[in-house]
Amino acid sequence: MQSKDPKTTRNVLITGASRGIGRETALTLAEKGFRVWAGVRDPGVASELEKEAAHRAGILHCVRLDVTDEVSRSQAIETILERDHCIHALVNNAGIVRLAYFEDLTLEEIREIFEANLFGAMALTRKVIPVMRPARNGRIVMMSSIGGRIGSMASTGYAASKFALEGFSESLWLELAPLNIHVSIIEPGIVGTDIWDRENRVAHGARDGSSPYQDWFERAQTLADSLVASATVTPRQVAMAVHRALTEPRPALRYVIGNRAKSVLALRRVLPNWLFEKVYFGQILKRVTGGR
Repeated sequence: MQSKDPKTTRNVLITGASRGIGRETALTLAEKGFRVWAGVRDPGVASELEKEAAHRAGILHCVRLDVTDEVSRSQAIETILERDHCIHALVNNAGIVRLAYFEDLTLEEIREIFEANLFGAMALTRKVIPVMRPARNGRIVMMSSIGGRIGSMASTGYAASKFALEGFSESLWLELAPLNIHVSIIEPGIVGTDIWDRENRVAHGARDGSSPYQDWFERAQTLADSLVASATVTPRQVAMAVHRALTEPRPALRYVIGNRAKSVLALRRVLPNWLFEKVYFGQILKRVTGGR
């Protein structure tokens, strides 16, 4: 039987575990010996996910969790504490994409993005810190993106939420480090998962024929589609980075995943701002707007 000592129990709550990166991360961590609590909004996926984990010789339990709902958040944490009496790690993976030029995004859509990508993560983090703090032991992992370090057109709401998540996580890292609670940020490049399904990712206003940005938006999406189609980063690679963040004695603050992401960040680091803007952003603008 697994120990209920908070210092030895390796359990982890992963949000947004129904599909994509969250699903693979939940299965990988279970396979690697973690006792996984997979947060899912749809209980209908629970049985399949638990069977797949068992097939991979892992321990995984699904718990209903909508990160945007306070009652759901509280019930999920209570369920875990009733069973395990501790929470060793939290992986804030849940998130959504709503793409459109800023003027075509409604305030309600922007709030929806922030509720899922930032405020939900903040609220769950607030719930687990009091559990980790007395044990002087814990790991918190934030699923960010290359879009949390470099902006892109037609993703203003998404990028804003991820930039905010980065700032929150970095500040939290400083606050919790003296308590032996480690915070890490995962920054994948584009990963070919169903989060990029065009119907799901596009905000309503971007399809409005009266939008002054419609032509540019469609060209930007064509460019994005080509990047998704040629993406080499896999959910498994991201899951292994999460595993490193949860198991390394001295985890890094940031884990950048994918050669494209690493190359762009390196370029921004070594070039003067004006030159990076001319070379990198300038090429994107040229392809989307014809150089305007």
